[in-house]
Amino acid sequence: MMKACKYAILFLVGGIVYMAMEMIFRGRTHWTMALVGGICFIYCGLVNEIMNWSTPLPLQMLYCSLIITSIELVAGLILNSWLGLAIWNYDRMPLNLCGQICLPYSILWYFVSLIAIVADDYMRYWLFGEEKPHYCWR
Repeated sequence: MMKACKYAILFLVGGIVYMAMEMIFRGRTHWTMALVGGICFIYCGLVNEIMNWSTPLPLQMLYCSLIITSIELVAGLILNSWLGLAIWNYDRMPLNLCGQICLPYSILWYFVSLIAIVADDYMRYWLFGEEKPHYCWR
């Protein structure tokens, strides 16, 4: 039960922050972005849970960027292409795939993931009594 509660809280935080980022930078969002953001935050948090503290932070950031980009591709194909919700379209962005993901945003996710990793680790430490975060840079 405690584990379900922990992941529900992490999911909600990720979803709310993801939607807030969209509101700040795009001026709009869609309720499904709470689901996408929650899933991304959970998976980015699991990177450090599956690996250990000796995994270099830049490598964790790369994994998170790939995870977020993959989740956005799947979500985009379902929400935009299949269901026709037209939430986003990266057709005009360079190096895009089906208008759902693009290299510039994957690079952006690399840097944003640093915040997600640290936030997840400290939330786990402060709220759930898990190990205090410590990082390896190389």
